[in-house]
Amino acid sequence: MEVTNKLKDLVTRVEEGLERLVPTADTRPARLHSAMRYSLEAGGKRLRPALLLAVAELEPSKDRANPLPAAVALECLHTYSLIHDDLPCMDDDDLRRGRPTAHRQFDEATALLAGDALLTHAFALLAEAYADDPQLSHALIRELAITAGSQKLIGGQMEDLLGEAKSDASTEDLDYIHLNKTAAMIETALVMGGLVAGWSEERRVTLREAGRNLGLAFQIVDDILDVTSDTKTLGKTVGKDEATAKTTYVRLHGLGQSRVVVAERTQHAVAAFASLPGDSSFLQALARSMAERVK
Repeated sequence: MEVTNKLKDLVTRVEEGLERLVPTADTRPARLHSAMRYSLEAGGKRLRPALLLAVAELEPSKDRANPLPAAVALECLHTYSLIHDDLPCMDDDDLRRGRPTAHRQFDEATALLAGDALLTHAFALLAEAYADDPQLSHALIRELAITAGSQKLIGGQMEDLLGEAKSDASTEDLDYIHLNKTAAMIETALVMGGLVAGWSEERRVTLREAGRNLGLAFQIVDDILDVTSDTKTLGKTVGKDEATAKTTYVRLHGLGQSRVVVAERTQHAVAAFASLPGDSSFLQALARSMAERVK
């Protein structure tokens, strides 16, 4: 219950930041900004920005920069990736976060531009919000840009699309997709929190380790839930991976072994969190609760 309350508090702060730091729906052109807001305000777990805030505030500090703009920038970029992921030329999905996807609610061109606008807004926000600390601004922009680029997020998406047509995809292929398409953003959320907190490179290495393990567990959980859950519960279409014969952990290793890998990766993430300074009990408990979704 304590973890749930803490997460709710963090999510509330993220929602407040989105309201304040993203253009309103009636900003001209209103159709574009309405689509941006529609996708942002659909809800979702807000896991990535919540992780950023949690790490940034592990240790009390008067010198720490405000982590909220970084959290909002991260959520803008994440939402852009979801909008594009759902497009007809990609996954062609009808539901996202329990609502019609952006291209269904508006149209494909508007959804494409809304995603583009959220992507660019993320970097503008980091540049403007941390202008008084150029070193921090540069570090945050660099971290997010590398993660969103051709060798991580977009590269993982490309390999995912290519993998749909492969009948002989390997565990290595699948790990590449999951580590770059999903885990990289969770890793970056933790690292950006460490950057805002002014942590050393050594500590950020620990955050990367935690993020990679947590992110991989998170994606495998999604693979499992696509088989075991339902559309109403998840707020997005389930069963699509199996219907399209998409390569997933469940398809390669079965439900039992997939659950074992989730448990192992979660344990590694929890151990990394436990080694951090400050009270990391929330991060540890959150990691465990994410894994418990498939028990």
